[in-house]
Amino acid sequence: MVVARSSSSSRSFRFETEARAQALLKSWLSPKQRASYERFRYFDVVGSDTGTRYRIHHGTQTNIEELNSTGHHVCKWCFVPDGDLVAGDVMLAQKVALETNERGALSVAHRSFVSSGPRRF
Repeated sequence: MVVARSSSSSRSFRFETEARAQALLKSWLSPKQRASYERFRYFDVVGSDTGTRYRIHHGTQTNIEELNSTGHHVCKWCFVPDGDLVAGDVMLAQKVALETNERGALSVAHRSFVSSGPRRF
């Protein structure tokens, strides 16, 4: 038997799922990471293998910036867990992966050199 959700019910379910994911994510963030996330919608993590600093922005795709020693953008990374997950769950998985198995996470990631600066024509 398949049960279909109405559009408004589906939106409500997604909203509740995101709220739970946000609460879980915030519980895993350090006080400094949580303050940054609440103010700027990103937080920084340090890679477990290289000590590289990454900035995880709110989102689910190409939302990780690699930063150099002066805090400037080097490149973007994209890796996500399997499944239709909300942003909070994706970002928590990214945080844990980079902090515990950086090389493994980056071995499956897509690297992009898209500029994060203003576009010039």
